[in-house]
Amino acid sequence: MRQTSNHEILEDLPGADRIAKGLNDVAQGLTTIESCLVEIARPRLESSGLLKKAPHSLDREITLYNMLSKEPGASHSRFNALLRELVSFEHALDHRIRLNRP
Repeated sequence: MRQTSNHEILEDLPGADRIAKGLNDVAQGLTTIESCLVEIARPRLESSGLLKKAPHSLDREITLYNMLSKEPGASHSRFNALLRELVSFEHALDHRIRLNRP
């Protein structure tokens, strides 16, 4: 059976571009909106093999909200929208992984 690459696993999932950027930002040690989303999803991303095991930061939701509050616009609405997109991504990722298992 052919091994599926990380790029193929992420392809066409909701918010995949944001997660891919976040994975890159985490690897570089950057704190960005995208890296916060990846850290929030860390347990799911670790179990899928997209992220190496590391301690999970419990304050990433707060960090994300604080970053959004410094940008123009409704930070609460954007925060909720990002979390909804993240949940959709996680569900789609779980489904894709189940389909790719032998």
